[in-house]
Amino acid sequence: MKVLLIHSHPVEESFGAALHRQTRESLRKAGHEVDDCNLYAEGFDPVMSRHDRMIYHTYPDNLELVRPYVDRLQRAEGLVIVTPVWNFGWPAMLKGYFDRVWLPGVTFELKDGVLTRKLHIEKVAVVLTYGATRWRAFLAGDPPKKLARRVLRAQTNPARSVRFLAHYDMNNCTPETRAAFLAKVKREMERF
Repeated sequence: MKVLLIHSHPVEESFGAALHRQTRESLRKAGHEVDDCNLYAEGFDPVMSRHDRMIYHTYPDNLELVRPYVDRLQRAEGLVIVTPVWNFGWPAMLKGYFDRVWLPGVTFELKDGVLTRKLHIEKVAVVLTYGATRWRAFLAGDPPKKLARRVLRAQTNPARSVRFLAHYDMNNCTPETRAAFLAKVKREMERF
């Protein structure tokens, strides 16, 4: 399967980067063709400009500045996102990726008020780290979990659930909790 792996963390020595490396290695070990899209390393521009917004609904003009990312997304049969959760949301880099790349004509079509999905993604997984505890995330409504399990599922393949892997309470983690989570990610990605 062709898997688009999206990573969004600015620090190469972070635990998030270790999760990214483990995810990539495990997907490859499972025989997948991995397109490794490291948004920070690639210098992706997450800012939607006035021009971008003005042509947002004008396909194919809306692709002009993000065509390489659109091409990669359209080739994907699987999607895996590895990212931290900051302030109970995606980092601005990842949010900007969705705003600028998941465009009308690319991920969906809207005709006469009817929305049609356009992606051919069969499987989705997200690997997240939270500074907050699971309880604090729950009290906040856990928006990243809802984005993953509801929005990504609806936009890709509603018939299949999204695999959700989260390490909560990174602010109080230990080498043991990090090692256990890395091992879990390894197992899950080798079965993706």
